[in-house]
Amino acid sequence: MSAQPQIHDIPGGIHPPENKCQSTARGIEQPPLPRQLILPLLQHIGTPAEPVVQVGEQVLKGQLLARAWGQFGCALHAPTSGTISAIGPAPYPHVSGLAEPAITLEADGEERWAELEPITDYTRLEPLALLEKIAAVGISGLGGAGFPTAPKLASRPDHRIHTLIINGAECEPYITADDMCMREFPAQIVAGIEVLMHILKPQRVLIGIEDNKPEAIAALSQAAEAKPAIQVLAIPTKYPSGGEKQLIQILTGEEVPSGGLPADIGMLCQNIGTALAIHDAVLLGRPLISRIVTLTGDALQRPSNVQALIGTPIEELLAFAGLQPEQLHRLVLGGPMMGFTVDAKAPIIKTSNCLLAATAAELPTPPPALPCIRCGLCAEACPAQLQPQQLHWFALGKDYPQLERYNLFDCIECGACAYVCPSSIPLVHYYRAGKAEIRAIEAQHARAEQARERFEQRQQRLQREAEQREQERQARAERAARAKAAREAKAASEAADADNASAPAAATVTAPDLARIRAKIPTLSPEQKQLKIAANTARMALQRAQKQLNANPDNADLQAQVTQLEQAHMEAQQAFEQASTQENS
Repeated sequence: MSAQPQIHDIPGGIHPPENKCQSTARGIEQPPLPRQLILPLLQHIGTPAEPVVQVGEQVLKGQLLARAWGQFGCALHAPTSGTISAIGPAPYPHVSGLAEPAITLEADGEERWAELEPITDYTRLEPLALLEKIAAVGISGLGGAGFPTAPKLASRPDHRIHTLIINGAECEPYITADDMCMREFPAQIVAGIEVLMHILKPQRVLIGIEDNKPEAIAALSQAAEAKPAIQVLAIPTKYPSGGEKQLIQILTGEEVPSGGLPADIGMLCQNIGTALAIHDAVLLGRPLISRIVTLTGDALQRPSNVQALIGTPIEELLAFAGLQPEQLHRLVLGGPMMGFTVDAKAPIIKTSNCLLAATAAELPTPPPALPCIRCGLCAEACPAQLQPQQLHWFALGKDYPQLERYNLFDCIECGACAYVCPSSIPLVHYYRAGKAEIRAIEAQHARAEQARERFEQRQQRLQREAEQREQERQARAERAARAKAAREAKAASEAADADNASAPAAATVTAPDLARIRAKIPTLSPEQKQLKIAANTARMALQRAQKQLNANPDNADLQAQVTQLEQAHMEAQQAFEQASTQENS
């Protein structure tokens, strides 16, 4: 085995109380099968899944319920067998508390599996085939925001991944789902990592685990003992060492550039739970229908970790853990640093790693925020080396250009700045609001730019059509004039024959007549034709704008546009008339 890499430090960081031992005493338990499962169509970053089942349909465990849609979609499968009872808005575990489209499944208790398709020897398959398998079973990241795993693994051709990082840090207080996963399924995790190695072909794999998890470190070290390319590294316990960019810096000393991705420096990061899910998907053929969830907090009588089916209502898991409602002060999905208050009616989804049923003593109501005293503690604690106090002022003033200039989007929202703030300012709330506003403005600008491009394309199309119509009109006029001249010439010839005029006299009479007829045919020079087309196009644009103004007479922008078009039409008409006058003179 190669030499152990040097462990580096990250700037900032804090050491909040860990509170992890409460939920690690009972191992991973199996809660009762829920009577009803609520399966939101959006359980990841990206586009919601698209249902492929109907209300009343009988489904089997592991059967596809909704297919992935879009580049960053993620499929959804039935966690148990039963009947689809509803497809529509349902409770959703989000900070907004709003309902989201979901599939509701009534369990029949039989746990009948759909036919599975395990891969006995994945090494005989191309990486693309394995990526398709991972996408088909609906795996998204189980440790962070839930980015679909297959698109993340399918890096661009210019991204040569030389280092695969496996994130087992689990730095946030109370959460022990990854810790118990590493203790109980180390061989399966290593097998899942080997699948990732076959896809990415990295030179090395680094598994980072905080040193407050000695059992997990020992279990994974033993499972990977015969794998020279896989190294298990104990890192100092420090929050937020589990952040993707922070863990990469700790393990390699390299920094992901601002606004960039780990793939930009040849690295890719996956979570411990994701590696286990890849093992189950490839070697067992099982879709992602369950995950390990930490149930903890002093309001629970039996805190533990459970293997919970996706879609299980939160209230059923709390009842299994012995919730004491009279002691519950706040129910948090996630940890105390980055989690948010959630409704117990909502279900767990693929990104739900912890339910914290906290008492008032554990998570007291924060005191009212006081003015910033510019102490600088937030800047010292920031692991991204930002200036939180400046970002706070810019967010208050809605100075979005300055927020971007000060790298707001490098903020990982870890909450370290708010944790150390003596004025109790909810700094992360301001940053989230600022990010949301900037994204909304960018989306609005993108829509406006798209509308502008469509308008310009329409104007160009209308001008081309006007020019084509003008050319066709002129061609018709020329054909009509030639036909008329021919008719008049024929009539003159017939009249001459009827009068029995002499040939010389007839010739004398006919030639001037023909010249006179030809003189009547309208002819325009190329310059006059272009000026006439421009005048007609300006007139048509003016008429359209006048119709819009008649429908909206109070619109000042339309009034200004009509004035400009009137001036443009007048100038174009004058230019055409002036050119015609000069030609005739």
